[in-house]
Amino acid sequence: MSTARKLIVAAVVVVVLAVGAGIWWFLRDDAPAEADLETAVSAVQDDSGSGDTASDDAGPDGSVGLDGDIAGAWTVDNETGEFTYESATGTFAGFRIEEELAGVGSTTAVGRTDEVSGGITIDGTTLTEATFEVDLTGITTETSRRDDQVQRALDTDEFPTATFTLADPVDLGDAAAAGDPITVTATGDLTIHGVTRSVVLDVEAQLVDGTIVLVASTELTFSDFDVSVPSSPAVLSVDDHGILEVQILLVPGA
Repeated sequence: MSTARKLIVAAVVVVVLAVGAGIWWFLRDDAPAEADLETAVSAVQDDSGSGDTASDDAGPDGSVGLDGDIAGAWTVDNETGEFTYESATGTFAGFRIEEELAGVGSTTAVGRTDEVSGGITIDGTTLTEATFEVDLTGITTETSRRDDQVQRALDTDEFPTATFTLADPVDLGDAAAAGDPITVTATGDLTIHGVTRSVVLDVEAQLVDGTIVLVASTELTFSDFDVSVPSSPAVLSVDDHGILEVQILLVPGA
């Protein structure tokens, strides 16, 4: 093989490898971890400086309550913690969808926003009211291209928000006031894309350092809300269902 031919072949190989690396970088599965209560509680403790510090009122894991009283109004805290696509330690809401990408395989598409508002009301140890609103125009994914696809799929120009309203009271039990982690289900009305459906959320929550830390999720079928899942030539298949996940910090006050 002549020197010129060898140089041409080498150049082609370099270009192919560069393109392949670029495709891998764009399509790699680098999704952030699912929201979980333990991680969220640790982040709140780190932010408040309580860390490993326990007190006479501390729960078995070092969490500190509010003298056993959780009754009253609680509002979403948007100040505590930080929000990025890779690491969200404060309040956020989002989705997780499984998809199959050409040349990559199965990946998880994740979108999140910290633009969440609302609050809850607790009577004794019973959750009686809960209303949350999410600004969908603030959803962030791993690339601006996917951001645009999500905005078009949700038609956020016409339907910029999603809302959840609790339908039935939820008994939180005495453990909630004691600062222990609790697990409950909450039924409510979820509105996305102008369509309202009844959903059941799997909820974990804990009172720590004067903050209620709440993590919840439920599986959604997007076509139930008249939402078409976005796709591209690189996407071989994408599920019509996914996980709605929220991590919400609540502090006392209307």
